[in-house]
Amino acid sequence: MSGDKKPTWVVDKERNRRAEARETVWLFGLHAVRDALMNPAREKIRLVVTKNALDKLEEAVAFAKMEPELSDPRSFSVPIDEGSVHQGAALEVKALNWGKLADVAISGAGEPLIVLLDRVTDPHNVGAILRSAEVFGARAVVAPRHHSAPETGALAKTASGALERQPYLKVTNLAEAMVELKAMGYTLVGLDGDGTVELSEAMASVGKRPVALVLGAEGPGLREKTRETCDMIARIPFVGEFGSLNVSNAAAVGLYAAATR
Repeated sequence: MSGDKKPTWVVDKERNRRAEARETVWLFGLHAVRDALMNPAREKIRLVVTKNALDKLEEAVAFAKMEPELSDPRSFSVPIDEGSVHQGAALEVKALNWGKLADVAISGAGEPLIVLLDRVTDPHNVGAILRSAEVFGARAVVAPRHHSAPETGALAKTASGALERQPYLKVTNLAEAMVELKAMGYTLVGLDGDGTVELSEAMASVGKRPVALVLGAEGPGLREKTRETCDMIARIPFVGEFGSLNVSNAAAVGLYAAATR
């Protein structure tokens, strides 16, 4: 019956969710693999290691109760990018599920401090941001489901273990997530070179209220809708003629300023 047929957008949404549930990620490198093996929340599927790497990961492998596949270092055959520095260890896993934004924002571990990324797609930048977010006690790093860096081996390696501990949430619509955070009492501070106030002034005006730092991709910066949804746009002051930081460095400076208010 035509009246019972689901709308196309509902069918597409359900199809995408099923596809995401089937997707797996290959993590590589001793540090990333060790942290994933030691994470009870991480669903682990297949572990491929060289004898040398297994010796270094012995405790973590025993903790995860996995049966490793031994591989010759000269023919390390796993589906990761050629040239990746895998150090003889690769682990196939499912992406972590950190739950809903509201739950993490209100009662997550750490300070009421969140980082929002507007179309930041470079996995190395996002990995570095996750590492800084963990260092400064942020509750989450949030990005749109599309046009963002996916959870990959390169991201995990750059994050140096933070991917296993620092919530990295994907939302359908970033602007809607920002409005949701506002309703929870967060002040949204966008970081951009043409900000109307300096970062220190912005943090002083926020006081002890929960804060969400909003950063855009290098080059395009914050999109218009994202910028309009922020409560204020702050700039990081610089000395000298060259005053540009990449997004991961800007995030680290912003996190330090917010965490040490």
